[in-house]
Amino acid sequence: MFTFPSAQWLFLTCLPKFGRTRRRAMLATIPNLVELLTKNAATLRALGLHTETVAAILAWQQQDETNASVRTTRQVLLACERHAIGILSWQSPDYPEALRHIHDAPLVLYTRGDASLLSREQIGIIGSRNATPAGLDHARSFAGELSGRGLLVTSGLALGVDGAAHAGALDAGYPTIAVIGCGLDRIYPNQHRRLGERVIANGLLVSEYPPATPARAAHFPQRNRIISGLSRGILVVEAGLKSGSLITARLALEQGREVFAIPGSIHSPVARGCHYLIKQGARLVEQVDDILEELGASWAQPLEQHSQAPAASPLAGLDSREIAVFEALGYDPQSTDTLCMATGLPADQLVQSLLLLELEGLVSSAPGGFQKIA
Repeated sequence: MFTFPSAQWLFLTCLPKFGRTRRRAMLATIPNLVELLTKNAATLRALGLHTETVAAILAWQQQDETNASVRTTRQVLLACERHAIGILSWQSPDYPEALRHIHDAPLVLYTRGDASLLSREQIGIIGSRNATPAGLDHARSFAGELSGRGLLVTSGLALGVDGAAHAGALDAGYPTIAVIGCGLDRIYPNQHRRLGERVIANGLLVSEYPPATPARAAHFPQRNRIISGLSRGILVVEAGLKSGSLITARLALEQGREVFAIPGSIHSPVARGCHYLIKQGARLVEQVDDILEELGASWAQPLEQHSQAPAASPLAGLDSREIAVFEALGYDPQSTDTLCMATGLPADQLVQSLLLLELEGLVSSAPGGFQKIA
């Protein structure tokens, strides 16, 4: 059960009293952390490891599953096998080189989809969860064109700009990478379940969290360092002054990545974060060539278009009334009055159909009405 290298790295992530701060301190003494698992008790104590950490390592050496960390490692391995989740350890030759050299690189990456995409040159596209229709259009169009020009689009599968960026790349026939803040046996947010399935079929879903890990607020800043760490640069489409996108932009700068921002209206709250970044030195972007000019275009060949894997229609099993309502919707909010006119349905029947579509994860309510989910 524990004979292959990724199991050793996975076990290191399960060790008690061995969090990120302790790991970083230990790397100064033992650059290859796996060597810790071969040390005797006296050496481990001399290294200043906590008693619980030492006990777990000694149990690992005996493959003693009465120890919680050893048992957890086995459970994670079995869950990964059950859900067809791949494991990339820090020492794996397939571990992305760009990510390997950031501060606090993940010891283990969990993957679903085409893990070879991690070696491609990437551009992170991020922005507001409450994006404007213009922001969503920018995310989709930039993602499609950047993909066609040789950069693989990476984002976080969140509502708003993230989802539009993934959908833009996929709709143009190109793969995309989504980094999420929970285990890969689930897709978060639930509204992007179908989009996540498209990413798995035609790209890659990535997490540093093992199966069964729920989404938590603290996970998302950690996820953001992976998005920026994988990427040559980060494009911020829309962002408020206190948004997570600005945190990602700061991480990108600390990692030596380029930061790009699309300007917006001076009256728009979701443009203020982009304007702040531009004032701080981010490259103002009006077109894709602005990004390629800054990065240089000699690093990669154009991405091959993927033939999209066949998937069941999201409308399968729905009645003709719900299909008519779905087809009348767009990615911008539409009022129920507008939809009544477009479909010819009375208001009560329209609302029933919208509720059913919302329960199916196909539409969402938004200020101004209802819209399709990317």
